[in-house]
Amino acid sequence: MIVVLRLNHRRERDKRVSTHIGLVARAFGADKVVYTGDSDEALIKSLQTVVLGWGGSFAADYEKDYRKVIMDYASKGFKIVHLTMYGLPLEEQATNLRKHKNLLIIVGGEKVPGDVYEAADYNISVTNQPHSEIAALALTLDRVFKGKEFELRFKGAQKVIKPDPKGKSFL
Repeated sequence: MIVVLRLNHRRERDKRVSTHIGLVARAFGADKVVYTGDSDEALIKSLQTVVLGWGGSFAADYEKDYRKVIMDYASKGFKIVHLTMYGLPLEEQATNLRKHKNLLIIVGGEKVPGDVYEAADYNISVTNQPHSEIAALALTLDRVFKGKEFELRFKGAQKVIKPDPKGKSFL
């Protein structure tokens, strides 16, 4: 199971970024996203609407305290993976990540507290330059699943895209 923890969501400032973290998590094979920071029912409902239309069993939840989320998942045997510019290179660590059945992948918000670095089993860098947490999540999930996320089929989908070189088509 893969759960994504989005730290420090700010309702007014981060709604698009946080929504896109949830969308990428779902589309690239994660099972759930948990948000901390500001409570935002609109964000949760938006992701639930996507699941209703596009299928799958992806879940989105809110938890006030990120420390509680990390401790809860660590106590269940999840490996804690923090995506940061300062960690070890993803390409060098991808094989290690694939060894674990359960991952809690942490993507930052405004400022990541130091205790997140300490709690992580893996501090992973996608690049050592400023970049998007959305891109970091997508690349990490791609390396964990070795491209198999592109073969995912979402059970119960009401909408399924038919590949079309010139327009938008549904099956």
